[in-house]
Amino acid sequence: MHNILQKYYNYVLLFFLGLISMSSHGFDRVTGENFTSRSEVIAAHGMVASSHPLATQIGLEILKQGGSAVDAAIAVNAALGLMEPTGNGIGGDLFAIVWDAKTRKLYGLNASGPAPKKLSLEYFQKNNLSEYPEFGPLPVTVPGAVAGWSELHKKFGKLPIKRLFKPTIAYAREGFPVTET
Repeated sequence: MHNILQKYYNYVLLFFLGLISMSSHGFDRVTGENFTSRSEVIAAHGMVASSHPLATQIGLEILKQGGSAVDAAIAVNAALGLMEPTGNGIGGDLFAIVWDAKTRKLYGLNASGPAPKKLSLEYFQKNNLSEYPEFGPLPVTVPGAVAGWSELHKKFGKLPIKRLFKPTIAYAREGFPVTET
């Protein structure tokens, strides 16, 4: 009996090892296709990456116009708000970490919106709430993305802020190709 169980155990182990080795091949997260075009990218004067090619192109153009990395990031975030509205945009919050090479300091920004004025510690205590509920009106905050853009631009922006939004406004008016995802 022991021999049969040992054989069974070995077959199960081999099966799972086979599954693990099959799943270790690189696949594209979105489409499930094998990686065919990803390779190392090196740039001397800057780089932009985002989840949408048109937003990435907008950021690159901002850099070419003499904009800062923060200018490009703001422009890309605005474009993603149009092109991927469920995951980005003016209805959300913004968190940023910026390395300032001139001052050699790290700058962090939490631009999550404030909670409603009357939602205080006293409110929670009075209503016997020990933590924010996951659902309902209480966890809702005022969106902070636009205030975050403004704060970052004041500190690190080079181009006029209106210029950062021009490409996205043009795409909003004229339309843009929608990706498969």
